[in-house]
Amino acid sequence: MPLNAKAVGQALDEDLTLHATLCRREAGAFQNAVRSGDEVIVACTQEQRLFAELGEQTEGAVSIIKFVNIRETGGWSRDASKAMPKIAALLAAARLPDPEPVPTVSYNSAGRVLVIGALDAAERAAALLSDVLDVTLFTQGPGKAGGAQARRFPVLGGRITALSGWLGAFDLSWEANNPINLDLCTRCNACVAACPEDAIGLDYQIDLAACQSHRACVKACQVAGAIDFSRAPEVLSERFDLVLDLRAASATPTFNQHALPQGYFRWDGQDLPTVLKLREMVGEFEKPKFFVYKQKLCAHSRNQTVGCNACVDICSAEAISSDKRGQRILVNANLCVGCGACTTVCPTGALTYAYPRANDQGVKLKTLLSTYATAGGKDAVLLLHSQAQGQALVEELGRAAQLKVAQGVPANVIPVALWHTASLGLDVWLSAVAFGASQIVVLVTSEEAPQYLEGLQAQMDVAQGILRGLGYTGTHLQLLRATTPTDLDAGLQALARTRQLIPGARARFAVAQEKRATLDLALDHLIDHAPLAAPARPEVLALPAGASPFGSVMVDKGSCTLCLSCVSACPASALQDNPQLPQLRFVEKNCVQCGLCVTTCPENAITLQPRLLLTPQRKEARVLNESPPYACVRCGKPFGTLKGIEAMVGKLAGHAMFQGAAADRLKMCGDCRVIDIYSTDNEIRITDL
Repeated sequence: MPLNAKAVGQALDEDLTLHATLCRREAGAFQNAVRSGDEVIVACTQEQRLFAELGEQTEGAVSIIKFVNIRETGGWSRDASKAMPKIAALLAAARLPDPEPVPTVSYNSAGRVLVIGALDAAERAAALLSDVLDVTLFTQGPGKAGGAQARRFPVLGGRITALSGWLGAFDLSWEANNPINLDLCTRCNACVAACPEDAIGLDYQIDLAACQSHRACVKACQVAGAIDFSRAPEVLSERFDLVLDLRAASATPTFNQHALPQGYFRWDGQDLPTVLKLREMVGEFEKPKFFVYKQKLCAHSRNQTVGCNACVDICSAEAISSDKRGQRILVNANLCVGCGACTTVCPTGALTYAYPRANDQGVKLKTLLSTYATAGGKDAVLLLHSQAQGQALVEELGRAAQLKVAQGVPANVIPVALWHTASLGLDVWLSAVAFGASQIVVLVTSEEAPQYLEGLQAQMDVAQGILRGLGYTGTHLQLLRATTPTDLDAGLQALARTRQLIPGARARFAVAQEKRATLDLALDHLIDHAPLAAPARPEVLALPAGASPFGSVMVDKGSCTLCLSCVSACPASALQDNPQLPQLRFVEKNCVQCGLCVTTCPENAITLQPRLLLTPQRKEARVLNESPPYACVRCGKPFGTLKGIEAMVGKLAGHAMFQGAAADRLKMCGDCRVIDIYSTDNEIRITDL
């Protein structure tokens, strides 16, 4: 891997010395650096453990040490000679401060584990865990061999009715509906031998479908008294810290979601890492609280009417639900796995990703792209991948390139590790394009839930539609599906060039934590510097329905009575009234296409129109419908709209309670109605009865 220390140093604005054996013969240079007190960045992750130990053993070492991989991600590829700008960019990003700490979610596990499965398999699993965990078994039949003669672990039996929770708080409910009481059973096998139908297995439970009521088993069990056919089914519950489920996923009635709760493990009897991990799950654990929720921005519901359900539908951990009153969403921080898909599809920014925050990611992407450009790089492609399988795949590709069996990561492709690939969305992608990225490629492996891929692709379709409408040719955003280094290599080599911003037009704004604010900044910049000038481009860009956070609303003026119920339902202040006149006004920039106005409108007069308006009118209030005010027939004061009062009078015309003088009161203001009631001589009053 050729490295030009002077060129990289110029891009980073510091003097650099190239070291070839920093962890061996030149270790003294590393030790001098960690004594300086300055932050030390080591461009080698292979010997990370060795450097950490060397730093601990160095007397007077006070520096913070960070590591960055520039070998597999940059230097090991067929075009490594062109990778200097990318290497400079990776080093510059490594110098950025760590994200600010956020609140954490805590778990406490005392090591009580529930093992669910056939009794023989459950006992084998329990034997691997019982020295460090407190094991309880829940039998699901005898299996091939049945239970051991010696009962080493508590055994529960019956029908599981519910299993819910997370690490340290799994609640099991079951119905003990079998005549054999497993607590009293001594496993003497007398009942098994006595049963003429072979209805009793070596899990010491009776198959009631096969039992012919001979009751020979009851006679054989007189001493222990464990069998009682008259025993009523009993509903029981118990709490556990951990669950090991030996049943096949297709047969498991609970936890069928893609992202399983922390503390719940499935095991096929072969995967030893699962057992090893389970053995370590005792003590106190914590994780970041990955999200921030602002209810006032949420478009989920208003007045028990549901509008946007995007976050609920996409969550693979089933951590998001609607509250019982239908007024807001509830996010269970214990179940949340931090994928960030909910924040990506949220149109308003009510849910935002907290660790790292969007502004931290914006600074990182801007640093990568600006350093890459300063160092002479062109056509920058950001490869967003996960820290787990995605990172491993990129490193495997680098090694394959070094062995000359793959092309490797191209020199213009900058890998960016994320906690989860679904955590960045439309606002950050468009900002990256504004910062100078030619393309944003999201690498997805088998980690991602299917609904994540659908959500990401829908968001990309919106972004791509905007860019193409502005004249940015080519494909700027795409999902790259790969499970092997060969797949990844082929996908990266197939990337075509796209039309991007000219160097002098790269944006300088900062990504904000508020999603809509960032989107506005990115769109304004991309529109101002679009390849298609205003006269040549359309005023309106049509966008895909369902996923677009931009659009207009269409109002059927013939049906709308200006009741303004849509105004009170709108969470984004896109629909507004006019305190001075009977008008329904609309600010398109604010609209998030949540649909609450559509479901709230009593006249079904509103429809959504996904689009992006490119003219300045997008930010201005415009009148969707208006009506002359209706004047009180008694005092002449306006108190409603002409269409609204006419519609009310028409609907109540045939009602017995609104005839004669009562019908006229519908045309009066509130004050005049009261006056008219008390001034009419023939009015029947409650006091007259």
